[in-house]
Order: sequence, then C-alpha cells, then structure tokens
Amino acid sequence: MKVLEIKNLAKSFESMEVLNDISLSVEDGEIISVIGPSGSGKTTLLRCACGLETPDSGEINFDGTFGMVFQQFNLFPHWSVLKNIMDAPIHVQKRDSKEVEKQARELLNKMGLSDRADAYPYQLSGGQQQRVAIARALCLNPKILFFDEPTSALDPELTQEVLKVIKSLKDLNIAMVIVTHEMAFARDVSDRIIFMAGGVIVDEGTPDKVMNSDNERTKAFLGKLAGENI
Repeated sequence: MKVLEIKNLAKSFESMEVLNDISLSVEDGEIISVIGPSGSGKTTLLRCACGLETPDSGEINFDGTFGMVFQQFNLFPHWSVLKNIMDAPIHVQKRDSKEVEKQARELLNKMGLSDRADAYPYQLSGGQQQRVAIARALCLNPKILFFDEPTSALDPELTQEVLKVIKSLKDLNIAMVIVTHEMAFARDVSDRIIFMAGGVIVDEGTPDKVMNSDNERTKAFLGKLAGENI
C-alpha cells in the first residue's frame, strides 16, 4: 500500500527551476535513499513533501502521519530532551500526556539516551542531538519518516553512530525517504535508490541497479565520489 504518492511536482525559486515534473511513490515500510549532486533538488523535494515549501504544481498525497529529521537537529534549546520529544504529540496530536511520556522514554532508551531525558540540547553532542531528533519524529507514530542529510553536520565518528540508529529502524517497518551522501549506507539500507540531477529523477532502482547503472550521468556522479574517496 502506498503511504506517499507524488505526481508531476514542480518548484521554482524566482527564475530557477529546482524541481521539474517529479513523480514517485513510497510503499508501506519501503526505504528509499535519494542521492545526487548539490543543487539537484533533493532537499526541496523533501521540504515540498512535508509542507515546508509550497510546490508550483503537482500533487502530494499521504496515507497517515509523517515525521521529519533535519540536518541541523532543530531542537528547541530552552526545552529539555523529554519536552522536545513530547510537545508535538501532546499539543498537535492531542494525545494523553502519560501515554506520550511512556513512549518518549521508551524511545530514548532505544536511542541509548535513557539518562538524558532532563538534559538540554547544549549539553549533548551532535550525535546525541540527532538521536533525540529521531526519537521526536518517531513519537508522532509516523507512517513515513523523512531524513534530510541527517549526518551532514556530524564528524565521521558521530556519523556512524547516527547511521547505526537509522539502520536499526528497519525493524519498525516504517517507510523512510533519506536524502544522503553516504553511498555505502544507501546501498546497505535501501530497498530503492533515486538519483536526482538538475531537478529531475535521472535514475532509480535497486541499490545494485543504480550503483552499477549504465546511465552516463549516474556513472559520472558515482565515479566522482569514488575518485574523492567519499
């Protein structure tokens, strides 16, 4: 069953076309990685999908709730870890506070942060803040999670820490769309990879299909990454 369907999405900023006739769907529990060079429209696609940008044309249809994990964590600095996780389920979803707190603490335990519930974001490492952001998104009970380059603000050690957590979410059977520049991670975790360039989907398929693609644009992008040892 489809949890997300995007049809003929287009978006421009002034005279710059960022997305051009993008169509894709995501099945329940499917994990999709979106790769491509800077400026290809990956982040704009996610921001349109979750309502942070308004597309110029096209359709976006959801079945259920979604959660979003940003590059820069976006935690409220004046709130504790626990309050950051609990606020939206209580005030937006109107759920019972005791039930939400129980779930929030279970999620913190899953993230290896059970002892940090009363801490504030400034007291956490970048990797810990990103794990709190993931717990916050999961506490909404989403059918689909969006990740916008969730490790781009982290050093290599913390990057592996967060990627390990994201891999562990496969057991939850939640659909995920992950914009990432971590090619090995994309190959390991994805059911499908989408390669974007110039605001369009250039290539898509299983990890093996895309990583070994005959498409010249895909080969050039992956070859450049290999040459830079990324």
